[in-house]
Amino acid sequence: MILTTTQSIEGRTIAAYQGIVVGETIMGANIVRDMFARVTDIVGGRSGQYENKLRHAREAAMAELEAEARAKGAHAVVGIDIDYEIIGDSMMMVSVSGTAVRLA
Repeated sequence: MILTTTQSIEGRTIAAYQGIVVGETIMGANIVRDMFARVTDIVGGRSGQYENKLRHAREAAMAELEAEARAKGAHAVVGIDIDYEIIGDSMMMVSVSGTAVRLA
């Protein structure tokens, strides 16, 4: 499965559009990690815990997007957009969307 943010795939022809596909994950953030991240942010370091959490959430959302595209018989997803949202005080959502396509 080809996953890309571009609207086309170089050297390949899109034969059919299978529709919009979406993957979403909502993850809670642990209060201890939150407190540590705030201290890290204040002293100017990086928050490895948050970086790992974001990476995991993004990978899970992309896997969901890919599974939905496969179920539609697609060979690729083009025009992928990745969005991050904070929900309340301790939840984060990663949403990915794109267009599932069949290639010639």
